Amino acid sequence: MDRMRGLACYSLSAAVFALDRITKRIIEARVSVLDTHIVIPGFFDIVHARNRGAAFSMFADSNSPWRPFFLIGLSLAALVLVAGILRNASRLDRPTAIGLSLILGGALGNVFDRIVSGAVTDFLDFYIGDLHWPAFNIADSAIVIGSGLLLVSLLRPKQQTAGA
Repeated sequence: MDRMRGLACYSLSAAVFALDRITKRIIEARVSVLDTHIVIPGFFDIVHARNRGAAFSMFADSNSPWRPFFLIGLSLAALVLVAGILRNASRLDRPTAIGLSLILGGALGNVFDRIVSGAVTDFLDFYIGDLHWPAFNIADSAIVIGSGLLLVSLLRPKQQTAGA
């Protein structure tokens, strides 16, 4: 049973990675950089943005030659940490295990982009009027949802065991 839960967690991570890669390849092949395809006017567009920075384009304007090494190194360290925690998936509650699996798959997708092309492909663009969220991708979505599940797990009252 322990191996099955671990296998399920790594399988979820692999599915997130695969979905992220497939959607990014479609965007890269069919949408030119900085092009916009309106899906829901005034709310949602498909774009092709290249993010050389971290989340929300932090460090994207940095000219430091160390920026890519820093971002890739930090991402790889996080991947190793999360993958290591998931080795003991049977000891984790369900929201934590799923959250870490989503984070692992999303982080793999984005670090793959950074290593292969030096930038992450973003394409989901949401806005309302002048309020505009930075473009993001499937990997980013998985990381945010996974982080939310971890937060729920942390804030949820723990059940008392018998005799405690």
